[in-house]
Amino acid sequence: MPLLPRRTSRNWRAALAATLTTGLAALSLPLATTATAVPAGAPVAESATGTYLVTLADEPLVTYDGGVGDLPATKPAHGGKFDVASAAARRYRSHLTDQQDRVAKKVGASVRQHYAVTTNTFSARLDARQLVRLAHTGSVVHIAPDRFHQATDDRNSTDFLGLSGRKGLWKAFGGTAEVGKGIVIGDIDTGIWPENPSFHAPALTSHKPGKKDPHRPYRSGATTLMHKADGGAFKGTCQTGDSFTAAACNEKVISARYFGEGWLDAVPESNRAGYVSPRDSQGHGTHTASTAAGNANVRATVGGEDLGTVSGVAPAATIAVYKALWQSRDGQQDGGLTSDLVAAIDQAVADGVDVINYSLGATFESAYNDPAQVALRNAAAAGVFVATAAGNSGPGASSLSNTAPWTTTVAAGTIKAHTGTVALGNGARHTGISTTVHRQVGPAPLVLGSAVRVSDTVDIYADYCMPDSLDPARTAGKIVVCERGVNGRADKSAEVKRAGGIGLVLVNSGDESTDGDLHSVPAVHLDKAEAAPVRTYAATSGATATLTEGGASGVYPQVAGFSSRGPSLVGNGDLLKPDITAPGATILAAVSPDGNHGRDFDYYSGTSMATPHIAGLAALYLTEHPTWSPMSIKSAMMTTATPTKTADGKNSDDAFAQGAGEVDARAMLRPGLVYDSGERDWLAYLEGSGVDTGTGVEAIDPSDLNYPSIAVGDLFGQQTITRTVTATAAGTYRARASVPGVKATVSPSVLHFSHPGQKRTFTVTLDVTTAPAGRAATGSLTWTSGRTTVRSPIVVTPQTVRAPTEIKGSGSSGSTGFSVTPATSTLTATAYGPVSSPVTKGTLTQMQEIYYDTEIPSGTKASQITVHFDAAEDTITGLLWGNKVDGVLQDVQIAVPDSDGTITLTVRHPTADALFVSLVAMGADSETVTPYTYQVNHITADSPVTGRVAVTPERARVTPGKPTDLTATWSGVPADTRSGAWIDYGNGAGSFLTLN
Repeated sequence: MPLLPRRTSRNWRAALAATLTTGLAALSLPLATTATAVPAGAPVAESATGTYLVTLADEPLVTYDGGVGDLPATKPAHGGKFDVASAAARRYRSHLTDQQDRVAKKVGASVRQHYAVTTNTFSARLDARQLVRLAHTGSVVHIAPDRFHQATDDRNSTDFLGLSGRKGLWKAFGGTAEVGKGIVIGDIDTGIWPENPSFHAPALTSHKPGKKDPHRPYRSGATTLMHKADGGAFKGTCQTGDSFTAAACNEKVISARYFGEGWLDAVPESNRAGYVSPRDSQGHGTHTASTAAGNANVRATVGGEDLGTVSGVAPAATIAVYKALWQSRDGQQDGGLTSDLVAAIDQAVADGVDVINYSLGATFESAYNDPAQVALRNAAAAGVFVATAAGNSGPGASSLSNTAPWTTTVAAGTIKAHTGTVALGNGARHTGISTTVHRQVGPAPLVLGSAVRVSDTVDIYADYCMPDSLDPARTAGKIVVCERGVNGRADKSAEVKRAGGIGLVLVNSGDESTDGDLHSVPAVHLDKAEAAPVRTYAATSGATATLTEGGASGVYPQVAGFSSRGPSLVGNGDLLKPDITAPGATILAAVSPDGNHGRDFDYYSGTSMATPHIAGLAALYLTEHPTWSPMSIKSAMMTTATPTKTADGKNSDDAFAQGAGEVDARAMLRPGLVYDSGERDWLAYLEGSGVDTGTGVEAIDPSDLNYPSIAVGDLFGQQTITRTVTATAAGTYRARASVPGVKATVSPSVLHFSHPGQKRTFTVTLDVTTAPAGRAATGSLTWTSGRTTVRSPIVVTPQTVRAPTEIKGSGSSGSTGFSVTPATSTLTATAYGPVSSPVTKGTLTQMQEIYYDTEIPSGTKASQITVHFDAAEDTITGLLWGNKVDGVLQDVQIAVPDSDGTITLTVRHPTADALFVSLVAMGADSETVTPYTYQVNHITADSPVTGRVAVTPERARVTPGKPTDLTATWSGVPADTRSGAWIDYGNGAGSFLTLN
């Protein structure tokens, strides 16, 4: 598609705004200082210049169904498999890469990486001017900065899931040698340590498999081939590199590749650690791969201690490794860049994996059009089941990472804990988590870290048992109490050991998880409640303690404290995330000895550990149903899940923590009914969510996506939801729906199915009765047929009012009327402001980029940035802006002026620490000078005001659902400068009043 013609008047801005105002994903760049403009000569690292991923309009290979010239479709037929080696795929791929080269060349850029299988995207190093010009290009649909992603870090999880044992699920499948056979799990992570016993298998040979072993992988030259259970073929390779030869692969690890072009370019060689190869230097990838598909009944020993046996969830499945997460020496640049992750996803689908395990995430929730999420969407469209980690930022609300509907988002749950007890000298006993107390330690003196610190260290440093903070002369022979936080948990026990201590009591000060780390000395980790009396007692003279193995285990499964919670901000509450919970706390599995003190096995905790349990269960499912769609498998898992527990042993109803609940490995295989969806459904959902897919697919209400759960983020009075179910067995199902404070009506309430595969559509009408506004109400819909139950969680948030997002007025005084529709019988409207901050004036030249940071005050209700360009007719202007947290830019968006040359950005209830804005002007020549003004107004409850704003009536009795007229009045505001005010209706609802 050719570039849009360059316009010679400002009228182009209105048309350009639709394509240029593009939501971008998170970015990690050092930026300017607060509220100051930065000279044009500043280093490029301190600007918007960087590597970006540019997505073009044409479909990628896995979803292209024809229509471009004489190029035939490459999208697989329904139930078919994508073939990257076909003549049609090769021709269309060449078309896409040529197109990408042309678009980059138009703005003077060079393509660094091409992506064509799951996304039509290229990466390139771009500055702000090139970004604005690309956004002016009609074939460009999305631009995202290349940002960092990090790994999300019964006592045996396979026992807990009911897989092992004489009556376990593995037995029903014919034993561990059959579970997962013919299935390939692609693990996108930190690589693998192939020598671990969890991956021992016969070497790959060129001998082709026979009828007795049709799924045995074999080599053809440098290519690994495997005939899969679904009738398709896997084609991979064992990529060589640092300490990794082709012999590292075998009949278990059948392929291994690495993707680091972006990361290796971004991170200087002096700060790189690990191996430039598929080899894992950290342990995370080895842990996730072995959890999903490691060998069965592998004996795990550490330091001479027998920790029992470990098994992968699908022990007969094969593993394809896609290393895209890397290790830096200082730890500050650990992780992977979007460009490398997209390359890994692209290759995994091209190779022919059946399942992708994606145990990683970003600092902020990823947008649906983030390049990696788009690639995962098209992977799912190609029939690949994708399991993603929910994130480890819990228990705070809306802390999720991967929330797209085409992936299965996994929360972390607890299993039966490894426990240890701290017996105090005063007779009290406190039980916590321990994997290292195997025999009694003590009685011995019990001390706080600060009581045995070195003389030149402050108390708080020693209380956290930081490196070199403890005095060996004072610590030897003692059990030390160390505070959680600041440094790594295992680093604290290493410091205690260095100083001669014989034991550790690790204490929480907040509502954090307790973890079964393998410590350097015997250790017990106590939660906040158990820690408080131990901390107090340890501060007394003559305190002693004894550490012993065992003690009462807490209630399980609970959602772990670290597991990220919903609601999804990207989904606006109309899609419930996470989807499901799986074991993710204190999981023992294989690791890399390089990153784990020489150990071959270790206990890890995180949603990263929960995710491969679901990936492995998907492989197990595909063993029995190799042609089922990814969403049917997800539905089967979700609708048969069981509630997790609260701390007091009751069933939890916190859907934002557990999703549908804890996965039930046996029940999921007989779901009765499934809620299926595919590519077209997801595109309709995206359109309904405000994402322009460029496909022409008609939008649906996001709540109507055919999903196994029901969510309405804005339930205003009444809403009817539509779903379609597909039977997996004949039967008659009867509905029961219940949501506290909401009347739920299912129609029809009885569904009859005469044979598997039959579909039925029904509606659920939700009508608010007594549920409080602005607070989520949780219930469920259950279909029952005999002993089969199909349960879907329901989460709705009744809203108080529907009001305009922005109200405009002009003049130093005046008034304007507007209408709101309340959902309750009482309406309140409170005005805050008006605020009119000083205006900054400046000029931009052709080669200049000026950027600002502005701190967001605590308690800000809304922030508004106003930029006005006094530009010449043929000058292109625009800006990049985003949110910063802890000094790091989390997202970037592009905006262009209106017909008057003004850009107005309004951020409601900002959650960031600061806003970043970069201004750009591109004139006809280097002599062009563009004057501009810049202003930021933050509205808080106690902002200094300029003038007065009032709303009438402030409080009124109203009829729910009936529009009510209000009037905003202002006086004393400057007529020649923009002012802003916030009109608050309670429960977070509000309108921004823009004046002048």
